[in-house]
Amino acid sequence: MTDAGELGQSLVDEALYRPVRSGNAFEDTVARLLQTVRLGIVAPGDALPSERELAVRFSVSRDTVREAIKELADAGYLVSRRGRYGGTFVSESLPRAAPAPVAPLDAAEIDDVLGLREVLEVGAVRAAARRSLPAAEREELYSRLSETAAAEPNDYRRLDSRLHLAVAELAGTPSLVSLVADSRSRVNDLLDRIPLLAPNIVHSNQQHAAIVEAILRGDEDAAAAAMLEHLAGSAALLRGFLA
Repeated sequence: MTDAGELGQSLVDEALYRPVRSGNAFEDTVARLLQTVRLGIVAPGDALPSERELAVRFSVSRDTVREAIKELADAGYLVSRRGRYGGTFVSESLPRAAPAPVAPLDAAEIDDVLGLREVLEVGAVRAAARRSLPAAEREELYSRLSETAAAEPNDYRRLDSRLHLAVAELAGTPSLVSLVADSRSRVNDLLDRIPLLAPNIVHSNQQHAAIVEAILRGDEDAAAAAMLEHLAGSAALLRGFLA
């Protein structure tokens, strides 16, 4: 089980546990906690940071954090436990995504989400490939790749998100991680509306491996080309099912 005190060491954690806007403190706190869960930053069964730490990092009151946690617990995303080993934990079984709407989405909306994703993630992979990565970062990237490749279908999109965010972290630009995390949330909202296809998972895992291998050998152009191919596959499915 993840120790909440260990959080905050990565750029992804810093991106999601950053101060919220004061005008909508409650709503933004709920949204940020939900993003943390849905992107897999804290895995099912693992603990969130303490209410006190969340209040400090979000720059809100503990009452606001407590109210946000209560609402997400009532919705089935979080579980609060008392006692020595108590705290707030991500539910082992998360609520199922809402079914796809009958009417197709606006094509321009889909293009906007996918266009921004391409700009951010291709830029991130280029920046990651340009860096000379220390052993710990190389091992972390391999670990994310391996866990995604071994993921069960019901956990695939969470671990897929973690892999893409790991690439963004390796770019070394903190503000980029925040943008990629927000972009990935919008992409996941679209992905939740279409079926998870087994052949696509196999293909995605092959593309993930090509991306990671290119980053680790410092081949910026190959990494960008592999990421573009990967994003194009997802984009084709999303436009096919939703547009």
